[in-house]
Amino acid sequence: MSDRTNRDTNRDGGDGLVIQMFSVHGLIRGHDPELGRDADTGGQTKYVVELARALGRHEGVRRVDLFTRLIDDPRVSDDYARPEEILGERSRLIRIKAGGSRYRRKELLWPMLDEFVEGVLRYDRAHGIDPDVVHGHYADAGYVALQLASVLGAPLVFTGHSLGRNKLRALEGAGMAPDDIDRHYHIRHRIAVEEEMLRKADVVIASTQHEVQRGYELYESSPQARYRVIPPGIEVDTFYPFYYDLDDAFDPGEEVVRARVRMRQEIHRFLHQPDKPLILAISRPDRRKNIDGLLTAYGEDKELQQIANLAIFAGVRKDIEQMDDNEQEVLTRMLMLMDRYDLYGRLALPKKHDPDTDIPVLYRIAAATRGVFVNPALVENFGITLIEASSSGLPVVSTDHGGPQDIIGTCESGLLVDARDTQAIQQALKRILVDRETWDRFSGNGIDGVRRHYAWDAHADSYLEELEQLRRRLPELRAAPWRTGAGDDLRPGRRLLVSDIDGTLIGDAPDHGKALARLARAIDDHDLAFALASGRSLEQMKQALAEHPIPSPQVLICAVGSEIYYGSEAVPDRGYAHYLSHGWRPDGVRAALDPLPFLEPQPPEAQRRFKISYYLHAQGDDAARHLETVHHALAEAGLHVTVAHSGGAFLDVLPSRASKGKAIRYLTRKWGVASADVVVAGDSGNDTEMLTGRYPAVVVGNHAPEVAELRGRRGIYFARGELADGVLEGLRHYGFTKAPDAPGEGT
Repeated sequence: MSDRTNRDTNRDGGDGLVIQMFSVHGLIRGHDPELGRDADTGGQTKYVVELARALGRHEGVRRVDLFTRLIDDPRVSDDYARPEEILGERSRLIRIKAGGSRYRRKELLWPMLDEFVEGVLRYDRAHGIDPDVVHGHYADAGYVALQLASVLGAPLVFTGHSLGRNKLRALEGAGMAPDDIDRHYHIRHRIAVEEEMLRKADVVIASTQHEVQRGYELYESSPQARYRVIPPGIEVDTFYPFYYDLDDAFDPGEEVVRARVRMRQEIHRFLHQPDKPLILAISRPDRRKNIDGLLTAYGEDKELQQIANLAIFAGVRKDIEQMDDNEQEVLTRMLMLMDRYDLYGRLALPKKHDPDTDIPVLYRIAAATRGVFVNPALVENFGITLIEASSSGLPVVSTDHGGPQDIIGTCESGLLVDARDTQAIQQALKRILVDRETWDRFSGNGIDGVRRHYAWDAHADSYLEELEQLRRRLPELRAAPWRTGAGDDLRPGRRLLVSDIDGTLIGDAPDHGKALARLARAIDDHDLAFALASGRSLEQMKQALAEHPIPSPQVLICAVGSEIYYGSEAVPDRGYAHYLSHGWRPDGVRAALDPLPFLEPQPPEAQRRFKISYYLHAQGDDAARHLETVHHALAEAGLHVTVAHSGGAFLDVLPSRASKGKAIRYLTRKWGVASADVVVAGDSGNDTEMLTGRYPAVVVGNHAPEVAELRGRRGIYFARGELADGVLEGLRHYGFTKAPDAPGEGT
């Protein structure tokens, strides 16, 4: 997938694509998926596992890693705390710890995603992995994949699964106040991420054309997106035709036989006449699934009740009172409608089932009674249950909204209805249940159609065809300005120069432009990565780059080490911002320091999210005493911060994790750059921590008086040359350039 030599550097050897997929929320494991446990553990959690397995079986794929969040919580199974789980041939599930270990609903995960990105990068670096493609599933994982694609230069694939704008419309239509929607669902942030994904993803994979036309079209960025419709697949060996179970020569295995007995008993205990045809519904207890609409249609039609029983599997539950408000409301409404229409003996509402083994059995049980599967959802982006039922030979009645149009249009395995039309649901169900010829036709069409169009192998083939198209466009894709390529620039083994700007690269020397040109040639000739570290803001650093022939940096460390950016487009390192936010209390800093008479806040443009800047009106001994007062005031307020004093008149207060030196340490840890492969260069007091760190350091000949005390320290080279010539001299001293040290250079 890349024009880089030996891009795929996994240590286990071999050829083929390395695909990394991301699905952050929900409970994901390779066996017994807990579908319907909550609103976050739905069809997507099953889809991503089966997609990983299907791709792993393909001969053109070397490995597929599906990344999700590690959860170590007594409320859920220990399975979710396993760091690694084998899914199948060349496919694995990797769990990354981020935001603690407790299980949290997806709306609460947004602040933790940068930490998740950092965890993935550490995992890749530790295992020598360089992915050929990154694929985010849902908006949160799309954000993760976007950050990784930016720094790794890999193609970016996005699958939305469900969309924020659709959800916003539905919730507003249900009468929920906009502020309440945003407070609970963080919907504005989610939509903003989805807009960005449509602008930047190299391909957006949708399940149906309806999803593209009626879902993504609501987004302003939709015209910029490149879509590919690839319907999800199913394991046809699992969802096999019902008549196999009626053949004495067929051996499904003990587990399936036990599941069949268990599910029959679970359903029959509710019913007076269990041998009647069975109308089957399987969904999460969600308002959008319109379960009450189905119950109303069944409850108001006595003839339909005489023809068939109804079984609704609405997730897995123990105690309704312990479920979230949405699920409580739906399940309580179900019980009320059951009582209103006196459906006892005709309606089964089982509390639990095993999604892995029981659901395929349920389809076949219903088909063996010549029943019908029904999906009455108000909105259905795809409808995987329709494919599963059809593959089992069970005819379907489904909402005509969304993906079911494609499925039923392709397989001709049932009828579409307006899910809001009670009479339409009743008529469609009775037509299939009463007309044997219609039932037989829909049953046979479903079995054949699914195997032709919706098997996982067919899905994997189409998916990999799309990746081949991306491979051909790779040079174009990697040229996108939002792709920083930081993963290449800061790769382990490449040497890095980090330099201050003012007084280190640029200054009063009349020929400093020529010195900068010499430094630039040395950086290029020796393939050094280059970073600038300055007290300047990002805007001021860009101004310096525009006004002076400074070598083009791959990294910008701005605002005294409180911000990190990559590439020509200055893409922020959001992981660093998340890292700095721990314990940072800017209001507390201002409350402690603003009253001090010798401090004057610098103008608003000098203030940054993680930097509070003052002028210090004092000189000599007074300055030292005032600095002591500053530290005392901050300590009295319980604030753990970094204080940088430079130029005799400037004071910056930063988070305790911020400074030039700490920013460099963050970079080297993140990208695996060895300390010996870094040289830092500076000239003044706010460079001191950087110069006295773990890296070889250069102090240029025109340095400020406050750094003179560093002379003689091990690992700090004082150059005779000034500005960029002094930096270049230091590079020669440390062997970063091939030229020998010049006679009479520094100490």
